[in-house]
Amino acid sequence: MNTIVRPTGFRTESSPAYFRAAMRRLAGGVCVITAGAGNDISGMTVTSVSSLSVDPPSLIVSVNRASSSWPLLRRHRTFGVNVLGADQVDVAERFTGKGGLKGAERFAGAEWIERASGARLLVGALAAIECEAEDIIERHSHAIIIGRVLHVELSPDHAALAYWHGDYVAIDRDEDMARLADVSLPAGHIRDAGAASRFTRREG
Repeated sequence: MNTIVRPTGFRTESSPAYFRAAMRRLAGGVCVITAGAGNDISGMTVTSVSSLSVDPPSLIVSVNRASSSWPLLRRHRTFGVNVLGADQVDVAERFTGKGGLKGAERFAGAEWIERASGARLLVGALAAIECEAEDIIERHSHAIIIGRVLHVELSPDHAALAYWHGDYVAIDRDEDMARLADVSLPAGHIRDAGAASRFTRREG
């Protein structure tokens, strides 16, 4: 018979606050979603992008329907997905609306390509993907958007930007693999997982 053993201090709850805390422990890649056309543009910083299919190329993003970008996404149905590098924390912060920035103001300070669909792709992003919404599913406070990939831009591979426990985290494959090797035991076990990560503390 199997016995479930809970570690000391383990707590269980199902409140929204506990669910939010649980999701903060799930590291996510940081992306900027851009929407709109012409001067009627906006965007948001998200960690909710994931791959759906390779054939045909498609992805999923979850968007808060209270965001300023939601009406633009629903109306135009084309959008940009910009995967940020570790040196683009300032872009991530601008698209959170930090300092009260809205709409086109969020695009200042960076270089963008405007595709024929109106989607803005960030020059220098790890990856920039132009999408068209195939389906939009509204549930609770959010909308799940299934995006068909129209175009992809790739930059030279470098450190990625992730978000974990309320902080921005720089993930560098080469440096982190070297750190893992330094802290690994001969059997391949990790002695100090904390030493294997490099963090960029979120300001503000």
